Amino acid sequence: MSDITRHHVGDRMSQIVTHNGTVYLAGQVGNPGDSVADQTKTCLEKVDALLAEAGSDKTRILQTIIWLADMSDFAEMNAVWDGWVAPGHAPARATGEAKLATPAHLVEFIVTAAG
Repeated sequence: MSDITRHHVGDRMSQIVTHNGTVYLAGQVGNPGDSVADQTKTCLEKVDALLAEAGSDKTRILQTIIWLADMSDFAEMNAVWDGWVAPGHAPARATGEAKLATPAHLVEFIVTAAG
């Protein structure tokens, strides 16, 4: 049986879970009230930090799921994403519209990466 390792464990979720060399991150959100671009930058900074803590990085991302509170923000979010994603290492990705935890959160990133 493979070990499961959890980091930043709370009552509701862990920020990082690793299993069989795969890194799973909890959904990352930005600062409520910031623009979609600024929330996206904050999310991606958190992703970078969590992946580094888990011994991985953005070149090893396998899949990213992005939730937007409003799909009209798709281009603004993508402008930040496109500048962040490592050239030649774009992961499988899906983006959809959903109500997020609070109305002030405009974007959420869910990342799975190789360790």
